Amino acid sequence: MTTLAEIWVVDDDEAIRFVLKRALQRKGFNVQCFDSVIAVRDALSSDQPHAILTDIRLPDADGLSVVDTLIRQSIDIPVIAMTAYSDLDQAVSAYQKGVFEYLPKPFDLEEVISVIERAITTEDIASKEVTEESGSQLLGESQAMQEVFRTIGRLSRSDISVLITGETGSGKEVVARVLHQHSPRAEGSFVAINTAAIPAELLESELFGHEKGAFTGAHSRRVGRFEEAAGGTLFLDEIGDMPLALQTRLLRVLAEGDYYRVGGRDLLRADARVITATHQDLEEKVRLGSFREDLYHRLNVINIALPPLRKRTEDIEILARRFLLRVAAELGLEKKRLRPETVAVLEAYSWPGNVRQLLNLCRQMCVMAPGDQIFPDDLPPELRDSQKQEAQDSAWTASLRNWASQELISGRSDLVGRAQADLERVLIDCALEQTGGQRQKAAELLGLGRNTLTRKLQKIDSERDDEEPIRDQVAGGT
Repeated sequence: MTTLAEIWVVDDDEAIRFVLKRALQRKGFNVQCFDSVIAVRDALSSDQPHAILTDIRLPDADGLSVVDTLIRQSIDIPVIAMTAYSDLDQAVSAYQKGVFEYLPKPFDLEEVISVIERAITTEDIASKEVTEESGSQLLGESQAMQEVFRTIGRLSRSDISVLITGETGSGKEVVARVLHQHSPRAEGSFVAINTAAIPAELLESELFGHEKGAFTGAHSRRVGRFEEAAGGTLFLDEIGDMPLALQTRLLRVLAEGDYYRVGGRDLLRADARVITATHQDLEEKVRLGSFREDLYHRLNVINIALPPLRKRTEDIEILARRFLLRVAAELGLEKKRLRPETVAVLEAYSWPGNVRQLLNLCRQMCVMAPGDQIFPDDLPPELRDSQKQEAQDSAWTASLRNWASQELISGRSDLVGRAQADLERVLIDCALEQTGGQRQKAAELLGLGRNTLTRKLQKIDSERDDEEPIRDQVAGGT
């Protein structure tokens, strides 16, 4: 690092200017602070820093307009943008302007210093030009989503392979579409295929096409998805379910860049960026031998990991409000608003279906909620009851913890064995009550085989028989 490198900090918050100035000076930087865009423009007429660290929202203008000034004056200075109000469009816009890096507030001072050091020592700063997408489904203020936005911005001039991972419903295809729209291939087609939804024997033809007569039922030539996506992007969802034999062929296409239609002799050129997604642990599948390691590394050049909705609760209200507005516009219905207490219920729910489940809920609420405000009682029972169930679960584990503590204090041993025996008795009794004594249905509810349940019942009955004489003696006072 150049010890006398000069950094300009632009922020209308005096406290932030003070903190940044002190931290940067301790690292050996010369620091000048400004509270407006006009002040920076005036200073540029007589001086030039090594880097500019600017807030986006300033009193007199957008902080990113500093980049416009630098471009007009042909000044090559890296600009690092900061903001407390971030979304995908703003992140993309920042990279489109040509910022070196984009930091959401609150930021970590060490991260800021690290970014500045990279900015002033990087000679070849890659352009971040991308195109804006209005009304994107990718929203969020959470740190995890901020990182997703930044990654999309960094990839905007590249057609490198990307593997998107995340639970079902977390928005993997949305990310794939945004990557396509903000790529050099944006003018080409975006072709999506769910490899898990197509029978294995048809998937090869679906991807690569086939010639007439290639197999029974092939009455004419068919163009495959690779051909449809030529010049654009091919999105392979649920790649973890692709059969091994087809994985081998896909690997060859990615490595060699060409392929044949099924039953064909003409060598075709593959001209599609491949983006893949999965909810499975591919590294574990590689270890088990059900996914090719070489293909995994070929696909996983860049990984974008989408967090489940339950781990980004601060984004739930933002997403719900956007979905409600969109659905109301689509269906021609009145706009619905979430009550604060309803937001609290939504944030407490675990969302097993992630963003897709939230979108479906908003569709339901737009149609079913009677007024223009959505109250907790308007929500489906599973959402309203989830808090009660979580409280019950918490009480059960608290009782178990108290029991274990008391047993250990009393010096008793074999806690796992005794607790497991009692747990099995309770679960089996409840399942039999639920099914009216039908053992087959009870076994299915418990996840046991019928023979296993029968053996456990025999053991429980035997233990109960052994306890009867003791109960009789206690009852008789002997």
